[in-house]
Amino acid sequence: METMKRDPEAIARCIRDAKTIAIVSHVNPDGDTVGSAAAMRLALLSTGREVSLFCDGKIPDSLSFLPGADLFRIPEQNEGPFDLVLAVDVSDRKRMGAAEGLIARSRMTAQIDHHSTNPLYMQANSVDGGASATCVMIPEQLKALGIPLTREIAICLYAGISTDTGNFAYSSTNAEAFRVMGELMNQDLPLAEMNRKLFLVKSREQILLLGKALQSLTFHENGRTAVMKLSLADFRECGALSEHADTIINYGLYTAGTGKALLARETEEGGIKFSLRAIEPFRVDDIAKQFGGGGHPQASGFTIVGTLDGTVEQVLKAMGISD
Repeated sequence: METMKRDPEAIARCIRDAKTIAIVSHVNPDGDTVGSAAAMRLALLSTGREVSLFCDGKIPDSLSFLPGADLFRIPEQNEGPFDLVLAVDVSDRKRMGAAEGLIARSRMTAQIDHHSTNPLYMQANSVDGGASATCVMIPEQLKALGIPLTREIAICLYAGISTDTGNFAYSSTNAEAFRVMGELMNQDLPLAEMNRKLFLVKSREQILLLGKALQSLTFHENGRTAVMKLSLADFRECGALSEHADTIINYGLYTAGTGKALLARETEEGGIKFSLRAIEPFRVDDIAKQFGGGGHPQASGFTIVGTLDGTVEQVLKAMGISD
């Protein structure tokens, strides 16, 4: 198997040889995949290339201010062909959702990603499981292409780096993340304004849904593990969408003595979506893998079929928790 490594030159060769490029984000998009794609779009447009943005899922309202956020769409049937399909922050091809079909209708395929579980599924792969976020890798990619950073690109990259590092609080945050942040600040990044939009301002629906989740909060293993649940009825009562639950899992780790947190929520498709978080030395990626999911050691997820209470009991049992 090909060794996982950063290879911006390999990606640059593909881009130089392409006129039409499809940039793909993962399903259930977050700040890193949207920020990476939006930044690459701006950079490639500056070189005269034709760029399309694809994502099988609604872009969260909290990211709607990013340049190009309104241009993401689900590909039409048999759309293409493209010279290049470039996936960003997509850990495996299944995470491309409906956009996976673009692979067969593109002359070249490439990806930039930071998930250690990535199986290197494209022809050209620049993957670094040690990077704090895919957005951390984009400035290096732009340098390989000879494209300078701009204020708009910096805004996109900050959205990805800050959200994927928990506003620089997760253990995955490293010196490189801060070095890149220095480069972004040199582009007149509106840090205070961005921070408020991404982390402080919440919609009414988000606040109401958070209240529902906190009402369901239970502790296990003498408080070491926190569990929250959200039913479809909770979402409907709050007028909330799935995206409004994306950061609620973090509240499970805010109690002193808690090292692991779990949020289970019913989906409109009939499954139960689990979000898992942990504080070192605890990890949760091994549990996610047991149920067909993945992610990072301290941030993982998966979706399984069953009832809300039944699947939570099943997952807790897999974690060795019986109380």
